[in-house]
Amino acid sequence: MGLSMYKSKGIQAYRKDSIKSDLASADPHRVIQLLMQGALEKLALGKGCIERSDWEGKAAALTRASEIINALRDALDRDVNPELVDNLESLYEYMIVRITEASIAKDTGILDQVMGLILQIKGAWDQISTADKQAAYEGQTEARVGAV
Repeated sequence: MGLSMYKSKGIQAYRKDSIKSDLASADPHRVIQLLMQGALEKLALGKGCIERSDWEGKAAALTRASEIINALRDALDRDVNPELVDNLESLYEYMIVRITEASIAKDTGILDQVMGLILQIKGAWDQISTADKQAAYEGQTEARVGAV
């Protein structure tokens, strides 16, 4: 790919699409990290919008944050650890309810609480070692091959 092709696409397009390309090439563990990061960014954006009385921006950012948290909930694998999945599912549902309440009440404190919860989950997720990720990924691959 030549330099001219990069120029034609433009730096802005690259920045906008960089998360999409990260997601496209990421392993499942990295996808979850990127989703959590995206949710945190949208919550922070929504918080800023509330502080600036940008209600349209607030609605868009918090709706997107809820969609990302729904995606995290949908990505849970019940077969791995049913009890943990139940707990995370409840926590993600709680976050979505709280985001809706924060949006209606225009309350940044609630958004801080939700961001704190995501940071705790993300912190634990980030601690998973490369060896554990590789073992889990190989297990998934073997399960898929075995099912064919």
